[in-house]
Amino acid sequence: MKKIAIHWQIIIGMVLGIVVGLILISAGWGQFSNDWIKPFGKIFINSLKLIAVPLVLFSLVKGITSLTDVSQLSSMGGKTVLIYVSTTVVAVSLGLLLVNITNPGKGFTEETRKEFSENYASDTESRAGSAKAVQGQGPLQPLVDVVTDNIFVSFADNAKMLQVIFFAILFGVAMVMVNSPVVEPIKRAFDGLNEIVIQMVNIIMLFAPFGVFALLCSLLVDIAGDNPDRAVELLGVLAQYSLTVVFGLGLMIFGFYPMLVQLFAKFKYKDFFSGIFPAQMMAFSTSSSAATLPVTMERVEKHLGVSNETASFVLPLGATVNMDGTSLYQGVAAVFIAQAYGLDLTIGQQLGIVVTATLASIGSAAVPGAGIVMLVIVLEQAKIPVEGIALILAPDRILDMCRTVVNVTGDATVCMLVEKTKKKPDVTAESVNV
Repeated sequence: MKKIAIHWQIIIGMVLGIVVGLILISAGWGQFSNDWIKPFGKIFINSLKLIAVPLVLFSLVKGITSLTDVSQLSSMGGKTVLIYVSTTVVAVSLGLLLVNITNPGKGFTEETRKEFSENYASDTESRAGSAKAVQGQGPLQPLVDVVTDNIFVSFADNAKMLQVIFFAILFGVAMVMVNSPVVEPIKRAFDGLNEIVIQMVNIIMLFAPFGVFALLCSLLVDIAGDNPDRAVELLGVLAQYSLTVVFGLGLMIFGFYPMLVQLFAKFKYKDFFSGIFPAQMMAFSTSSSAATLPVTMERVEKHLGVSNETASFVLPLGATVNMDGTSLYQGVAAVFIAQAYGLDLTIGQQLGIVVTATLASIGSAAVPGAGIVMLVIVLEQAKIPVEGIALILAPDRILDMCRTVVNVTGDATVCMLVEKTKKKPDVTAESVNV
């Protein structure tokens, strides 16, 4: 009997999770979900996070040490950062264009705004405080945060992945510069460690369908609570806003990225989606680029024709600094909240949103919900009431799942573009007009 492909197994798990979740809600068995289903989703997420840091560390060092010299690394790094920043600017600009056309925030009534503000006041205050703490540290604090004073502390915190990446790059570059037989055993050791972690990924992925089932089932139960109509009513009130975000994300996934892949990577539209689809499903169910990273690397290398050398450098970096979906969402959300409060943003303020959202995406952790905290910084920069963030907290978990799919798809796309420029030296990053 032919084995069912992993992406179909994941889809089956998602469908069953939704069906079982609706049954539990109708039967009033929410506590059963929390006690006996939700823990398996947490276990699956934790298992992916467990290997995130070693995967990034070993794969980056392995990828860098496989390069012949530092100039080769510099060339790849420059192209990678340039394309990542360019796609982020396109994403947030697209979000601003759509939200100005649809004007979803003008549909809110005063009663609705008051209800959301009261229900989510404590959550809004907590997130605003976190963002103000970040903002009050100075404009160069993100650069300071990249360089840790204790790398072992960074190893213990997935939110400090950028510090791990910096250390891995520094360690790998130093090994390339040494260029001595004495470092060969260390190189082989990292190669071996990388292979072991990859095998750990394969083992964990065997349980992916069960993890996805538990995640979606418990998510539905959490949203509905004791009132099944609450989730439907809540999403109905915010339907136009949510559809604007989803439509923009869809344009990125089905329009912008395929265009880049076809024009510059010379890769077929259908083959691209077939190759990256399991990673997209994993991103949707986990809402974490970091947790999806192992799957993304496996799909890009085995199904999209990218070398391990390129994938090991570009994808871990992208999972940390490339948040196209998050940036698009922040642009839509900022203008949406301004509209809800009756504020008319100037062109200058919206251009400021583009810049701030782009920079905020670089400092946004690749974990569920991190974009909400960075959104507060975008709101304050544009002088939009931070309290308005309460209006979008209800559907944010679902939208977070959707925008993570864009983040992961963008990482894979850029990885393919960098690989293409590496194969053809006459094609430079400047010629990739993103």
